[in-house]
Amino acid sequence: MDILWYAVLALLLAGYFALEGFDIGAGMLLPVLGGGAGASGRPGRDRIVAAMAPFVLANEVWLIAAAGVLFGAFPALEGEVLSGLYWAVVALLVSWIVRDAGLWFRRRAGGAAWRAFWDGALCLGSWGLAVTWGFALAGIAGGLAGPPLGVLGGLLYAAAVAAVLAHHGRTFASWRGALPGRPPRTGRALAGSALLAALPALVPLLAAAPGVLGHAADPGTLGTLALTVGPFAPLVVAAQVWVWRTFGSTRATSSTSFF
Repeated sequence: MDILWYAVLALLLAGYFALEGFDIGAGMLLPVLGGGAGASGRPGRDRIVAAMAPFVLANEVWLIAAAGVLFGAFPALEGEVLSGLYWAVVALLVSWIVRDAGLWFRRRAGGAAWRAFWDGALCLGSWGLAVTWGFALAGIAGGLAGPPLGVLGGLLYAAAVAAVLAHHGRTFASWRGALPGRPPRTGRALAGSALLAALPALVPLLAAAPGVLGHAADPGTLGTLALTVGPFAPLVVAAQVWVWRTFGSTRATSSTSFF
């Protein structure tokens, strides 16, 4: 049962990187893909955000579900994660708030300075998420005591995570038709970049598996958790399918974005 729940945890975290990863990557490249940071690039930035908009909230559910499984099926790890990766957890939360604030507030006023400020927050928060996730995953691979190769290893892994997420974000923006004048990427290309984005999450989880499995809850708790979570899993999957069937086949335009 503990191996099953660890597989569920790995699936959820990989799903987060494969799906939310393109939101993070598109946010990182917002000034580049949008055609600049000034007023001339506003339509382009609106197209990029419009491409992301229908998927953001649904994609964030994967991380919330992964956190729930971690603390429900492996409760002894809660204190170890919060203490060993305290700074990374705080940085992730701050980056998440800054990124989402940029999304929600960028169109709440019409001034150029207002829009530029929140577009900058969106880009900065996205970079913060990518880099901090790199350090956090390197720490997980090192047994939560720090990156296995020290600070240099953390920097290299953070650079790798940022690179694959940026590639994933650009592929997604192209697939959604948010890059005018360039041929759109295919669904197969998007699936390939999604698998690439998930790899940085799966590798540390495989490396940390022996230590994590030793912190699993007792079989009775795991069984109760399965009975509690099981009925809701089909609803979550159905919601994800609905989002992709509804918005995945449409092209992004600046008029379709609520953000």
